[in-house]
Amino acid sequence: MTIIRFRLNGVVTEVDTDPARSLLDVLRGRLGLSGPHFGCGSGECGVCRVIVADQAITSCDAPLWSVADKEVMTIEGLGSAESPHPLQRAFIAEQALQCGYCVPGILMSAAALLMQNPKPTEVEVRAALDRNLCRCGSHNRMVRAVLSAAREMAAS
Repeated sequence: MTIIRFRLNGVVTEVDTDPARSLLDVLRGRLGLSGPHFGCGSGECGVCRVIVADQAITSCDAPLWSVADKEVMTIEGLGSAESPHPLQRAFIAEQALQCGYCVPGILMSAAALLMQNPKPTEVEVRAALDRNLCRCGSHNRMVRAVLSAAREMAAS
């Protein structure tokens, strides 16, 4: 066992566990977060995406040691019910949610894109969301929502 320290949603967090354990397992199992979901377990579907150092990564295949001393943001850190992030508001306004299982990962991919590129084109949004799978077929609405949020964020 090893103590791994990182910032989770702005709060310094320490976990004493096997450093090879997956970040997703630690987030869900040890830390009780329910936002990052388990999907494929091999980094292919995107439902477990979180942001680490402004990059969207799949947490199911990221070992805990890889986030030591880094900033990790999950959907729980993006916004709240009282103060939703512009992306969350836009997804609601565009009705870009069906079952919602994929949405936390997609929102984290979109948030990382907007951190790096506050005025993305539709092509750039589609590329950023390409590795996130959605079986409900809401991708067009999701793209519109990301572009809408980018406009809102640029205006404020």
